[in-house]
Amino acid sequence: MSQSSDSRRVAGATYTRAETGYFEKRTLKRSAGVWGLWGLAVAAVISGDFSGWNFGIGFAGFGGMLIAFVILVVMYYGLTFSIGEMAAAMPHTGGAYSFARSALGPWGGLATGLAETIEYVATTAVVVYFSGQYADAALSLLTGVSLPSFVWWLILYAVFIALNAAGANISFVFAIVVSIISIAIIVVFGVMAVFSGQFSWDSLWDIAPAAGESAFLPFGIWSILLALPFAMWFFLGIEELPLAAEESHNPARDIPRAGLWARGTLIVTGLIVLFLNTGVLGAEATGASLEPLLDGFRTMVGDQAAAILALLALVGLLASLMGIMFAYGRNMYSLSRAGYYPRWLSLTGKKSQTPWVALVFGAVLGFLALVIVQAAGGDASPAGAIVLNIAVWGAVLAYFLQMVSFIVLRRKFPNANRPYKSPWGLFGAYSAAIIAAIVFVGLLVNPAYLLAIVAIIVVYAVIFIGFALYGRNRLILSPEEEYALSGGLHGDPQAEGYDAMEKEVFDGTK
Repeated sequence: MSQSSDSRRVAGATYTRAETGYFEKRTLKRSAGVWGLWGLAVAAVISGDFSGWNFGIGFAGFGGMLIAFVILVVMYYGLTFSIGEMAAAMPHTGGAYSFARSALGPWGGLATGLAETIEYVATTAVVVYFSGQYADAALSLLTGVSLPSFVWWLILYAVFIALNAAGANISFVFAIVVSIISIAIIVVFGVMAVFSGQFSWDSLWDIAPAAGESAFLPFGIWSILLALPFAMWFFLGIEELPLAAEESHNPARDIPRAGLWARGTLIVTGLIVLFLNTGVLGAEATGASLEPLLDGFRTMVGDQAAAILALLALVGLLASLMGIMFAYGRNMYSLSRAGYYPRWLSLTGKKSQTPWVALVFGAVLGFLALVIVQAAGGDASPAGAIVLNIAVWGAVLAYFLQMVSFIVLRRKFPNANRPYKSPWGLFGAYSAAIIAAIVFVGLLVNPAYLLAIVAIIVVYAVIFIGFALYGRNRLILSPEEEYALSGGLHGDPQAEGYDAMEKEVFDGTK
């Protein structure tokens, strides 16, 4: 195959020379220190303490959910240590896509990046769903007025697109503030639960066990598999930190450090709601609640006071809405900047330097997913739970592929610069990969979500066909691609330039 000066086939893909000004139209601004990154990670996850996690108790009882929580603490330690090492070595926005691109080639990069797209777009939709539930509950208690779900979804998407598009500095400051407020709300709930007299140890075990089973595991040991996807809601989203690499002042130092502090914070808040929220409501009621923290406040202080507290509880959900929307915006930005997705998705604002096109596009996808699932479900409750599992499906696939990438890169790029090294090393990557695979099985064996998984497989097939026919022949030498092609020699795009390898590749020397 002949090669023009503006295109060259490398590693099974064809790269084309970026047009003049291409990267200038796709520029991000460094805005975050370690606490901004901590706030982003906590904000992205904290809504899981307010809604979503509790469905796992309905499947496995409190004991099964507690075991699932412990298993996932191990997984997230291995995961965050491993991605901290890779993010420090690859300080560009691609995150999971970048790791897998270097380890597994263009197809592996696309598979992993697409899994994260599914995860973050679906997670944002879930947070929008539950935020609408909380907001409408508060409005109804205070005024007697209730709005249709889709109206809340439109309002929430519009407001948070505007906030995210206004600038990364605003995103990081907002994330710190709402994370602190959300943590305070959970701590206040915990204190109230302990001193109000409403908490009862017996309430943790009030699900009648099936024949031959115990109060601790009312549905048997295998029910833990069904609880694992919901237990992920205590931590899902913390892995987005590498997506902020090009907006961090010192990514090699601050991303691993922020991950360590965020993980510890989320373990504490998760245990508070797992024990105390369940002990106030009872396991049976908790497993069926659409708004467990609000229902817990209602139990302790009554409806009218709970309405005020619901507005405060809504802060936690809105924190995650800000954080996860940040994640899907950067994920889609990096994949489209490299040409895996349509390139126009990676355009950034001239002043704000945020990927506003990707933010809007992801919101449209999430809104449509909620509308379709809500209509197909026939009532209000399935939409959040089903889309939640779509998010978890994408997450565990991305986790597994990232851990495979970590293992491969340790061998493939042994001499690459690694400013931070995982203290758990290969053990952490193997353990996280195995647990992620188990969670994936937990999704497959739950028949309630089989159709959703089939739908995602169809999405994969469509995207892969499009990439095979079109995308892989029009890739751009983005920082993620340059790192992979250079064997880890081209690292920081803002230090080395966004076109460091263009002459090398298009002059035919690579």
